Amino acid sequence: MASHDTKIVLITGANTGIGWEAVKAFLQSDAHYLVLMGSRSLDKAAEAIAKVRQEVPNSRSTVEPVQVDISSDDSIQSAYEAVQTKYGRLDALVNNVGASYEGEARQGKCTMREAWNKNFDVNVSGTYVMTQTFMPLLLKSSGGGRLLFITSGLSSLSKYSEQPYPAPKPPAGEGKWPKEELDQFNDTMAYRSTKTALNMMMLNFAWQLTNDNVKVFAISPGFLVTGLGGMTEAMKKRRAGPASVGGQFIKDVVEGKRDADAGKIVHSNGSVQPW
Repeated sequence: MASHDTKIVLITGANTGIGWEAVKAFLQSDAHYLVLMGSRSLDKAAEAIAKVRQEVPNSRSTVEPVQVDISSDDSIQSAYEAVQTKYGRLDALVNNVGASYEGEARQGKCTMREAWNKNFDVNVSGTYVMTQTFMPLLLKSSGGGRLLFITSGLSSLSKYSEQPYPAPKPPAGEGKWPKEELDQFNDTMAYRSTKTALNMMMLNFAWQLTNDNVKVFAISPGFLVTGLGGMTEAMKKRRAGPASVGGQFIKDVVEGKRDADAGKIVHSNGSVQPW
């Protein structure tokens, strides 16, 4: 069991990208953390932990691996039992795992229905099962728990209704479908839809936890370089920011710097993202 002055933070999908950067940010903090690195593969978690310990060698905090695949109820339950037995509580749960499979459908690796179902299975259903399974541990946080859902700027209904992007135009006099000029960034309807659904999930959890000592947030980290949908190089070409911005922002929210905006979608630029 960790001491009460040590905050226990579980981050799903934390062996790469924003999740890994969040682990690094917690280890760099002056506060004392036990960070549980959620990963589908313990081997990949071990590699990621070795790397972060190299980069932050003198941290007063620690990081341990937790094997969890949020597309599997059995895996989630096994992870819960392991954390419950060893630590007995959580002070923060960061639902960081996110996926986009539309590119696989365009490449013929799966049908479009399969791509949509896989998107919702991971980004929505898996996140819900993960959260409701671990909720008993989060409610045991003596200092006030934090529940975070990593969403996206692409999820905003208000922003999208204003048509912020130029609409695709077919060749003169012709109506074509599908729109061939849509690239991998603009043709992300499934991903956008899952993140909008995730925002509703956050609101429901915030409502359910109104009288509990847990603050709930949706986190919009901004356009950052990650491995999402295999688009890393394309993101760099579009001048996406470093994933470390998202990692630092997650740490700041867990440490209470956006508590006034609990129950909302908080953006790393300091704003509140419109629904």
